[in-house]
Amino acid sequence: MAGVTDTPYRILAHEMGCPLSFAEMVSVLGINFRNDKTLEMLTAVPEEGPIALQLFGYEPESVARAAEYVESLGLFASIDFNMGCPAPKVVKNGSGSALLKDLPRAEAILKALRKATKLPLTVKMRLGWDKDRTTALELAKIAEAAGVDAIAVHGRTREEYYSGHADWEAIARVKQAVKVPVIANGDVRTCSDLKRILEITGADGVMIGRGAQGNPWIFAQLNHYYKTGEELPPPTLKQRAEVVLRHLDMLIKFKGDYIGTREMRKHATWYTRGIPGGAMMRDAFNNACTREEFADIVDRFLLHPYNPADKAGSSVYEKALLNGGLI
Repeated sequence: MAGVTDTPYRILAHEMGCPLSFAEMVSVLGINFRNDKTLEMLTAVPEEGPIALQLFGYEPESVARAAEYVESLGLFASIDFNMGCPAPKVVKNGSGSALLKDLPRAEAILKALRKATKLPLTVKMRLGWDKDRTTALELAKIAEAAGVDAIAVHGRTREEYYSGHADWEAIARVKQAVKVPVIANGDVRTCSDLKRILEITGADGVMIGRGAQGNPWIFAQLNHYYKTGEELPPPTLKQRAEVVLRHLDMLIKFKGDYIGTREMRKHATWYTRGIPGGAMMRDAFNNACTREEFADIVDRFLLHPYNPADKAGSSVYEKALLNGGLI
Protein backbone atom coordinates (compact mmCIF):
# COMPACT_ATOMS: atom_id res chain seq x y z
CA MET A 1 0.00 0.00 0.00
CA ALA A 2 2.86 2.34 -0.82
CA GLY A 3 1.56 5.83 -1.48
CA VAL A 4 -1.68 5.07 0.37
CA THR A 5 -1.20 4.38 4.06
CA ASP A 6 0.49 7.61 5.09
CA THR A 7 -0.39 9.59 8.23
CA PRO A 8 -3.59 11.26 6.91
CA TYR A 9 -5.05 7.96 5.75
CA ARG A 10 -4.02 6.14 8.91
CA ILE A 11 -5.82 8.79 10.97
CA LEU A 12 -9.01 8.25 8.95
CA ALA A 13 -8.70 4.46 9.19
CA HIS A 14 -8.22 4.59 12.97
CA GLU A 15 -11.24 6.85 13.39
CA MET A 16 -13.30 4.38 11.39
CA GLY A 17 -12.29 1.51 13.65
CA CYS A 18 -9.07 0.05 12.22
CA PRO A 19 -7.36 -1.45 15.30
CA LEU A 20 -3.86 -1.59 13.78
CA SER A 21 -2.68 0.20 10.66
CA PHE A 22 0.51 -0.36 8.70
CA ALA A 23 2.86 2.37 7.58
CA GLU A 24 4.08 2.33 4.01
CA MET A 25 6.70 -0.33 3.31
CA VAL A 26 10.17 1.06 4.13
CA SER A 27 13.58 0.03 2.78
CA VAL A 28 16.07 -1.04 5.44
CA LEU A 29 18.85 0.46 3.32
CA GLY A 30 17.07 3.81 3.34
CA ILE A 31 16.87 3.64 7.12
CA ASN A 32 20.46 2.61 7.62
CA PHE A 33 21.78 5.31 5.30
CA ARG A 34 19.42 7.82 6.99
CA ASN A 35 17.89 8.82 3.67
CA ASP A 36 15.80 11.94 4.20
CA LYS A 37 12.76 10.68 2.26
CA THR A 38 12.88 7.38 4.11
CA LEU A 39 13.11 9.06 7.51
CA GLU A 40 10.07 11.18 6.63
CA MET A 41 8.11 7.91 6.48
CA LEU A 42 9.18 7.02 10.03
CA THR A 43 6.84 9.52 11.62
CA ALA A 44 3.55 9.19 13.44
CA VAL A 45 1.08 11.22 15.48
CA PRO A 46 -1.08 10.02 18.41
CA GLU A 47 -4.29 10.38 16.38
CA GLU A 48 -3.24 7.41 14.22
CA GLY A 49 -3.56 4.85 16.98
CA PRO A 50 -1.27 1.78 17.00
CA ILE A 51 0.94 1.48 13.93
CA ALA A 52 3.05 -1.37 12.60
CA LEU A 53 6.08 -0.51 10.48
CA GLN A 54 6.72 -2.80 7.53
CA LEU A 55 10.34 -3.31 6.47
CA PHE A 56 11.82 -4.87 3.36
CA GLY A 57 15.38 -5.93 2.65
CA TYR A 58 17.57 -8.94 1.89
CA GLU A 59 20.61 -8.84 4.18
CA PRO A 60 20.06 -10.15 7.72
CA GLU A 61 22.52 -7.77 9.39
CA SER A 62 21.14 -4.75 7.55
CA VAL A 63 17.55 -5.70 8.40
CA ALA A 64 18.44 -6.19 12.07
CA ARG A 65 20.21 -2.83 12.27
CA ALA A 66 17.19 -1.07 10.76
CA ALA A 67 14.86 -2.79 13.24
CA GLU A 68 16.98 -1.59 16.16
CA TYR A 69 16.70 1.98 14.90
CA VAL A 70 12.94 1.69 14.39
CA GLU A 71 12.47 0.39 17.92
CA SER A 72 14.57 3.25 19.32
CA LEU A 73 12.10 5.78 17.89
CA GLY A 74 9.35 4.56 20.22
CA LEU A 75 6.65 5.30 17.64
CA PHE A 76 5.61 1.87 16.43
CA ALA A 77 3.63 -0.89 18.11
CA SER A 78 5.23 -3.69 16.08
CA ILE A 79 7.50 -4.50 13.16
CA ASP A 80 6.33 -6.43 10.11
CA PHE A 81 8.75 -7.93 7.60
CA ASN A 82 7.62 -8.09 3.99
CA MET A 83 8.09 -11.29 2.00
CA GLY A 84 5.13 -10.70 -0.26
CA CYS A 85 5.64 -7.55 -2.35
CA PRO A 86 5.61 -8.57 -6.05
CA ALA A 87 6.89 -5.25 -7.46
CA PRO A 88 9.82 -5.79 -9.89
CA LYS A 89 11.91 -2.99 -8.36
CA VAL A 90 11.68 -4.75 -4.97
CA VAL A 91 12.04 -8.32 -6.21
CA LYS A 92 15.06 -7.66 -8.44
CA ASN A 93 17.14 -6.85 -5.36
CA GLY A 94 16.22 -10.11 -3.64
CA SER A 95 13.61 -8.55 -1.35
CA GLY A 96 9.84 -8.98 -1.03
CA SER A 97 8.49 -12.00 -2.87
CA ALA A 98 11.98 -13.02 -3.99
CA LEU A 99 12.52 -14.44 -0.50
CA LEU A 100 9.76 -16.98 -1.17
CA LYS A 101 12.28 -18.88 -3.28
CA ASP A 102 15.25 -18.35 -0.95
CA LEU A 103 14.11 -19.88 2.34
CA PRO A 104 17.56 -20.10 3.96
CA ARG A 105 17.97 -16.35 3.55
CA ALA A 106 14.42 -15.75 4.76
CA GLU A 107 15.16 -17.82 7.86
CA ALA A 108 18.38 -15.92 8.56
CA ILE A 109 16.57 -12.60 8.27
CA LEU A 110 13.78 -13.58 10.66
CA LYS A 111 16.22 -14.93 13.23
CA ALA A 112 18.25 -11.73 13.03
CA LEU A 113 15.11 -9.64 13.40
CA ARG A 114 13.92 -11.60 16.41
CA LYS A 115 17.27 -11.10 18.10
CA ALA A 116 17.36 -7.38 17.24
CA THR A 117 13.99 -6.22 18.58
CA LYS A 118 11.72 -6.79 21.55
CA LEU A 119 8.74 -5.38 19.65
CA PRO A 120 6.07 -7.80 18.43
CA LEU A 121 7.33 -9.22 15.14
CA THR A 122 5.16 -10.34 12.24
CA VAL A 123 5.84 -11.48 8.71
CA LYS A 124 3.80 -10.89 5.55
CA MET A 125 4.07 -13.55 2.84
CA ARG A 126 2.41 -14.90 -0.27
CA LEU A 127 1.70 -18.53 -1.15
CA GLY A 128 4.92 -18.84 -3.12
CA TRP A 129 6.78 -17.57 -6.16
CA ASP A 130 4.56 -19.38 -8.67
CA LYS A 131 2.23 -22.38 -8.81
CA ASP A 132 5.20 -24.76 -9.04
CA ARG A 133 6.96 -23.18 -6.05
CA THR A 134 4.38 -22.74 -3.30
CA THR A 135 6.52 -22.40 -0.20
CA ALA A 136 4.09 -20.79 2.25
CA LEU A 137 3.72 -23.87 4.46
CA GLU A 138 7.46 -24.36 4.82
CA LEU A 139 8.12 -20.65 5.29
CA ALA A 140 5.38 -20.36 7.92
CA LYS A 141 6.99 -23.14 9.96
CA ILE A 142 10.38 -21.45 9.60
CA ALA A 143 8.88 -18.15 10.75
CA GLU A 144 7.22 -19.78 13.75
CA ALA A 145 10.48 -21.46 14.77
CA ALA A 146 12.31 -18.14 14.38
CA GLY A 147 10.00 -16.60 16.97
CA VAL A 148 7.59 -14.40 15.02
CA ASP A 149 4.41 -13.44 16.84
CA ALA A 150 2.03 -13.73 13.87
CA ILE A 151 1.98 -14.53 10.16
CA ALA A 152 -0.05 -12.70 7.51
CA VAL A 153 -0.72 -14.63 4.29
CA HIS A 154 -1.91 -13.17 1.01
CA GLY A 155 -3.64 -15.91 -0.93
CA ARG A 156 -1.78 -15.49 -4.23
CA THR A 157 1.64 -16.34 -5.62
CA ARG A 158 4.03 -13.66 -6.82
CA GLU A 159 3.36 -14.75 -10.40
CA GLU A 160 -0.34 -13.97 -9.96
CA TYR A 161 0.21 -10.42 -8.67
CA TYR A 162 -3.43 -9.40 -8.02
CA SER A 163 -5.16 -11.40 -10.74
CA GLY A 164 -7.97 -13.90 -10.21
CA HIS A 165 -9.23 -14.58 -6.72
CA ALA A 166 -7.14 -15.17 -3.62
CA ASP A 167 -6.88 -18.84 -2.61
CA TRP A 168 -8.42 -18.85 0.86
CA GLU A 169 -8.17 -22.65 1.13
CA ALA A 170 -4.38 -22.35 0.86
CA ILE A 171 -4.39 -19.84 3.72
CA ALA A 172 -6.37 -22.42 5.74
CA ARG A 173 -3.58 -24.95 5.23
CA VAL A 174 -1.06 -22.47 6.62
CA LYS A 175 -3.31 -21.83 9.61
CA GLN A 176 -3.48 -25.56 10.30
CA ALA A 177 0.30 -25.95 10.06
CA VAL A 178 1.37 -23.48 12.77
CA LYS A 179 0.34 -22.48 16.28
CA VAL A 180 1.04 -18.74 16.06
CA PRO A 181 -1.84 -16.48 14.92
CA VAL A 182 -2.42 -16.37 11.17
CA ILE A 183 -3.89 -13.29 9.48
CA ALA A 184 -5.78 -13.85 6.22
CA ASN A 185 -5.38 -11.35 3.39
CA GLY A 186 -6.79 -11.02 -0.10
CA ASP A 187 -10.07 -9.92 -1.71
CA VAL A 188 -11.97 -8.85 1.39
CA ARG A 189 -14.19 -5.95 0.36
CA THR A 190 -17.62 -6.75 1.81
CA CYS A 191 -19.20 -8.17 4.92
CA SER A 192 -19.95 -11.42 3.11
CA ASP A 193 -16.27 -11.62 2.13
CA LEU A 194 -15.32 -11.27 5.79
CA LYS A 195 -17.71 -14.02 6.83
CA ARG A 196 -16.50 -16.43 4.14
CA ILE A 197 -12.77 -15.86 4.60
CA LEU A 198 -13.03 -16.47 8.35
CA GLU A 199 -15.13 -19.59 7.81
CA ILE A 200 -12.82 -21.01 5.16
CA THR A 201 -9.43 -20.13 6.65
CA GLY A 202 -10.14 -20.30 10.38
CA ALA A 203 -7.77 -17.32 10.58
CA ASP A 204 -7.25 -15.32 13.75
CA GLY A 205 -7.72 -12.02 11.95
CA VAL A 206 -8.13 -10.36 8.59
CA MET A 207 -5.90 -7.81 6.87
CA ILE A 208 -7.51 -5.29 4.52
CA GLY A 209 -5.43 -3.90 1.65
CA ARG A 210 -6.81 -2.66 -1.66
CA GLY A 211 -10.37 -2.85 -0.31
CA ALA A 212 -9.54 0.15 1.86
CA GLN A 213 -8.41 2.40 -0.99
CA GLY A 214 -10.80 5.33 -0.96
CA ASN A 215 -12.92 3.41 1.53
CA PRO A 216 -11.99 3.99 5.19
CA TRP A 217 -15.62 3.14 6.01
CA ILE A 218 -14.78 -0.52 5.40
CA PHE A 219 -13.35 -0.78 8.92
CA ALA A 220 -16.53 0.49 10.57
CA GLN A 221 -18.64 -1.74 8.34
CA LEU A 222 -16.65 -4.93 8.99
CA ASN A 223 -16.32 -4.28 12.72
CA HIS A 224 -20.04 -3.68 13.06
CA TYR A 225 -20.88 -6.79 11.05
CA TYR A 226 -18.45 -8.94 13.02
CA LYS A 227 -19.96 -7.83 16.31
CA THR A 228 -23.66 -7.74 15.38
CA GLY A 229 -24.18 -9.64 12.13
CA GLU A 230 -25.79 -6.50 10.70
CA GLU A 231 -24.57 -4.53 7.69
CA LEU A 232 -24.23 -0.76 7.86
CA PRO A 233 -25.46 1.31 4.90
CA PRO A 234 -22.84 2.63 2.46
CA PRO A 235 -21.63 6.21 2.93
CA THR A 236 -23.81 8.90 1.42
CA LEU A 237 -22.57 11.38 -1.15
CA LYS A 238 -22.37 14.01 1.59
CA GLN A 239 -20.27 11.73 3.79
CA ARG A 240 -17.97 11.01 0.88
CA ALA A 241 -17.62 14.72 0.17
CA GLU A 242 -16.77 15.50 3.79
CA VAL A 243 -14.08 12.82 3.99
CA VAL A 244 -12.55 13.76 0.61
CA LEU A 245 -12.06 17.34 1.76
CA ARG A 246 -10.84 16.32 5.22
CA HIS A 247 -8.35 13.90 3.69
CA LEU A 248 -7.16 16.65 1.35
CA ASP A 249 -6.78 19.14 4.20
CA MET A 250 -4.66 16.66 6.17
CA LEU A 251 -2.46 15.94 3.15
CA ILE A 252 -1.89 19.68 2.71
CA LYS A 253 -1.16 20.04 6.44
CA PHE A 254 1.43 17.26 6.48
CA LYS A 255 2.90 17.61 2.96
CA GLY A 256 2.18 21.13 1.77
CA ASP A 257 -0.10 22.53 -0.92
CA TYR A 258 1.80 21.30 -3.98
CA ILE A 259 2.44 17.70 -2.94
CA GLY A 260 -0.77 17.35 -0.93
CA THR A 261 -3.13 18.30 -3.75
CA ARG A 262 -1.35 16.11 -6.28
CA GLU A 263 -1.27 13.09 -3.99
CA MET A 264 -4.99 13.58 -3.35
CA ARG A 265 -5.83 12.98 -7.01
CA LYS A 266 -5.58 9.19 -6.79
CA HIS A 267 -7.42 9.09 -3.46
CA ALA A 268 -10.25 11.22 -4.86
CA THR A 269 -10.78 8.89 -7.80
CA TRP A 270 -10.94 5.92 -5.40
CA TYR A 271 -13.38 7.70 -3.10
CA THR A 272 -15.76 8.31 -5.98
CA ARG A 273 -15.78 4.95 -7.73
CA GLY A 274 -19.25 3.97 -8.90
CA ILE A 275 -20.75 7.45 -8.64
CA PRO A 276 -22.71 8.93 -11.59
CA GLY A 277 -20.54 11.12 -13.79
CA GLY A 278 -17.50 9.19 -12.65
CA ALA A 279 -15.45 9.60 -15.85
CA MET A 280 -15.92 13.36 -15.89
CA MET A 281 -15.25 13.57 -12.17
CA ARG A 282 -12.03 11.55 -12.37
CA ASP A 283 -10.80 13.71 -15.23
CA ALA A 284 -11.52 16.83 -13.18
CA PHE A 285 -9.78 15.48 -10.08
CA ASN A 286 -6.71 14.43 -12.07
CA ASN A 287 -6.30 18.02 -13.26
CA ALA A 288 -7.00 19.73 -9.93
CA CYS A 289 -4.03 21.62 -8.48
CA THR A 290 -5.50 23.60 -5.58
CA ARG A 291 -7.82 23.00 -2.66
CA GLU A 292 -10.30 25.40 -4.24
CA GLU A 293 -10.42 23.33 -7.41
CA PHE A 294 -10.97 20.13 -5.42
CA ALA A 295 -13.72 21.80 -3.38
CA ASP A 296 -15.45 22.99 -6.54
CA ILE A 297 -15.40 19.48 -8.05
CA VAL A 298 -16.74 17.99 -4.80
CA ASP A 299 -19.53 20.58 -4.75
CA ARG A 300 -20.54 20.00 -8.35
CA PHE A 301 -20.44 16.21 -8.37
CA LEU A 302 -21.14 15.18 -4.77
CA LEU A 303 -22.97 17.91 -2.90
CA HIS A 304 -25.03 19.25 -5.81
CA PRO A 305 -24.75 16.47 -8.38
CA TYR A 306 -27.76 17.33 -10.49
CA ASN A 307 -29.95 20.18 -11.60
CA PRO A 308 -33.58 19.64 -10.51
CA ALA A 309 -34.65 21.39 -13.71
CA ASP A 310 -32.83 18.77 -15.77
CA LYS A 311 -35.59 16.18 -15.88
CA ALA A 312 -33.61 13.93 -18.19
CA GLY A 313 -30.74 13.45 -15.79
CA SER A 314 -32.18 14.07 -12.36
CA SER A 315 -33.71 10.61 -11.94
CA VAL A 316 -30.28 8.99 -12.26
CA TYR A 317 -28.79 11.14 -9.54
CA GLU A 318 -31.84 10.86 -7.30
CA LYS A 319 -31.49 7.08 -7.50
CA ALA A 320 -27.82 7.43 -6.60
CA LEU A 321 -28.60 9.57 -3.59
CA LEU A 322 -31.14 7.06 -2.32
CA ASN A 323 -28.60 4.27 -2.63
CA GLY A 324 -25.77 5.98 -0.79
CA GLY A 325 -24.28 7.46 -3.92
CA LEU A 326 -23.87 4.22 -5.87
CA ILE A 327 -25.66 2.83 -8.91
